[in-house]
Amino acid sequence: MTNQPSEQHGVDRARRIHRWVVGVLQITMAVGVLLALYNQQWLNAMVIVGIIALMTVPIFLSRRLRVHIPSEFEVLALVFVYSALFLGEVRGYYQRFWWWDIALHATSGLLLGILGFLLVYVLNESDRIEVHMRPRFVALFAFVFAVAVGALWEIFEFAMDQLLGTNMQKPMFGDPSGLTDTMWDLIVDTGGAAVISLLGWRYMHRRERSFIEIWIRKFIERNPHLFKR
Repeated sequence: MTNQPSEQHGVDRARRIHRWVVGVLQITMAVGVLLALYNQQWLNAMVIVGIIALMTVPIFLSRRLRVHIPSEFEVLALVFVYSALFLGEVRGYYQRFWWWDIALHATSGLLLGILGFLLVYVLNESDRIEVHMRPRFVALFAFVFAVAVGALWEIFEFAMDQLLGTNMQKPMFGDPSGLTDTMWDLIVDTGGAAVISLLGWRYMHRRERSFIEIWIRKFIERNPHLFKR
């Protein structure tokens, strides 16, 4: 009982940070829309508006599906979308910084690994579903899920470049084909997914404390209806 006030304070602080981050990102993108319109960059303006709409999808799905995601994960996901689409594509950070794409793919491996782990953890722990998987299988699912989504994204990039003439597969190290970029993206995706899978396995197998354990506990506390009959 003595820990409840401090835990509630932590939840409130996470929510305040979430609102602050969302507000800052939306303001910067709104300014970006105005600048794009002023400079008659209609495509960039449409892309930024699309990004703003995309960032509202988690809020809509959370209310529609009655699933509450930890604020920390939502903040990381929103910052990732902002960094990948607004800073990367619109502001040209992929061309300015050679490491930008690699850093984002490493982050995506972590985020997708966490998402995959939470998905299968809910199935494994819910009393509504008669499924009981060992920790190593849960970790393997999270790993495969993250790598698979990363591979699908690379296929999407290739298709966009071939069909629409975009430049989503960035030339790297003198390779104009984009193959080197694709392979490095898959490698860092796999590395990030492996880190999360290992942390998730250690939590389920040994109950070792980590941010994975904290997020899982928060997810269970905010979604009790997913774990009770």
